[in-house]
Amino acid sequence: MSGTVHVAVGIVTDPAGALLIARRPDHAHQGGRWEFPGGKVEAAESVEAALRRELHEELGINVRAAEPWLQIRHAYPDKTVLLDVWRVTAWGGEPHGREGQPLRWASPARLADFAFLAADEPIIERLRWEHAQIAQQANSKGMSSVL
Repeated sequence: MSGTVHVAVGIVTDPAGALLIARRPDHAHQGGRWEFPGGKVEAAESVEAALRRELHEELGINVRAAEPWLQIRHAYPDKTVLLDVWRVTAWGGEPHGREGQPLRWASPARLADFAFLAADEPIIERLRWEHAQIAQQANSKGMSSVL
């Protein structure tokens, strides 16, 4: 088994809170599964630079602002990946699959409808938790205004 593959991952959301996901090509490692967009960090490249480059290459968008959000190490049977996950807080352009990959916008609640890479499961868990927290806060605010 070779060394760890370092990957920059972007959490891109639309104004309604839907998340942008992409389907991996069938011939790729874990082909056919869904993932959050991103790609390998090259030697001597910062994670933020890799994120900007990969999201432009894959999706045709320009990242204007992003912040580190989560880091995950996952061992597959044939390789280990280190995911540096960043929340993209501002971006420009219209996302499209520049490499022919299908893209979807999915709410955090609908992520379970897609077969994701195993390494992405902690991302999905955290997104669902955050979504539930926001919903709970909204409900409690709504309840308090009724009282």
